[in-house]
Amino acid sequence: MAQFELLMPKLGESIEVATITKWFVKVGDIVNDDDILLEIATDKVDSEIPSPVSGRIIKILYNQDESVPVQTVIAIIDTEGGVAEPVSQEKDSATADVGKQKKEESVQEESTVQSTDQEKAREESSGRYYSPLVRRIANQEGLTHSDLASMEGTGINSRVRKQDILNYLKNRHTEHSRRTADSTPLSEQTVTAVPTALPPKPKISVSISAGDEIIEMDRMRKLIAEHMIMSKQISAHVTNMLEADVTEIVLWRNRIKDEFQKREKEKITYLPVFLEATIKALKDFPMINASVDHDRIILRKRINLGIAVALPSGNLIVPVIKDADQYNLLGLTKALNKLADNARNNKLGPDDIQGGTFTITNFGTFRNVMGTPIINQPQVAILAIGTIEKKPAVIETSTGDIIGIRHKMFASLTYDHRIIDGAYGGAFLRKLADYLEGFDGSRNI
Repeated sequence: MAQFELLMPKLGESIEVATITKWFVKVGDIVNDDDILLEIATDKVDSEIPSPVSGRIIKILYNQDESVPVQTVIAIIDTEGGVAEPVSQEKDSATADVGKQKKEESVQEESTVQSTDQEKAREESSGRYYSPLVRRIANQEGLTHSDLASMEGTGINSRVRKQDILNYLKNRHTEHSRRTADSTPLSEQTVTAVPTALPPKPKISVSISAGDEIIEMDRMRKLIAEHMIMSKQISAHVTNMLEADVTEIVLWRNRIKDEFQKREKEKITYLPVFLEATIKALKDFPMINASVDHDRIILRKRINLGIAVALPSGNLIVPVIKDADQYNLLGLTKALNKLADNARNNKLGPDDIQGGTFTITNFGTFRNVMGTPIINQPQVAILAIGTIEKKPAVIETSTGDIIGIRHKMFASLTYDHRIIDGAYGGAFLRKLADYLEGFDGSRNI
């Protein structure tokens, strides 16, 4: 009997663990090459996994809702159609030992940072595992291995989780501030403000009345919520806004949209033009296309534009146009349409939503005038585009000022005030508006 071991696939460079959300087959089923076997989920994307071979499912090693490290055997297929083995609660000894060890080492938070050999040796000697995310936070905060060893973990086998190390840092900061205040003479305390940590937020008790409906957050909504809170805790958010005259863009699109759809078999929106102008402005102001790593500023060489897309489920996803500055207007249009279509039909791959350096969200889709979006970490800025409206405006002519009807739009830039000051953020936004208002309405695409 020839057996094929189906592995949990590696869906991206930073993906180390995936969760089985649904099996489409059961033990004993006959499958053909490319038949969909299961659906898996990561904190990046959901994916359907096809069978790489034809045969009979003789063993399923992990159940629905279990998290499994990548490259772990999750099922066995008999490629000669042999008799299926009964489902056992005990996995093969070798597979079970490896699977159990890896499974206990997995955590809900994923990180691209790998531990050093020295750290691994220390962990093995102490018998305690620290996730890559915990190690990264420890390195950034200057914590020693003894600091980690002294922490009380709330995970499996007293494992230190992300919240444990954050609580430790918060308590340490509070204790340091208290000691500093106690050792400061009273006369100095009256003129010196000693920074103190904010007390932990109390848990809010929510009352439920008759007729109220309770909806459990799905996996994606939980991830979005955690990401948004994390971003607000990390970055000092500031938002600038201005109104741009996009009349030439509106008239241009009205002129070419029918011919474009007939020729290319797809629609053209205003967004590709906004992307083109954004790329030009990012080249003029490279600090907007950056990231912050502790006390270092990383200026990104590539311009990878993330585009926020609302899904039918009500959730949000941000696919990325990689090297967007290498596309012309037609290329941006096609790349944008393809990513948006794949996002709404759950066909995005893990690489499609990774590596973004700057994000654009379009409030105008919902006829909203403006907004203050939250930065998509680890980026340092995000642009919001509002709806386009007809407005009366003063128009300068050679014979004097007149009142005319113009198409106006608000643009909002939220940026990280840790590295971007108001003058720089405002100058970027003004340059973006200049590119939009200087659009050549006679150009072809």
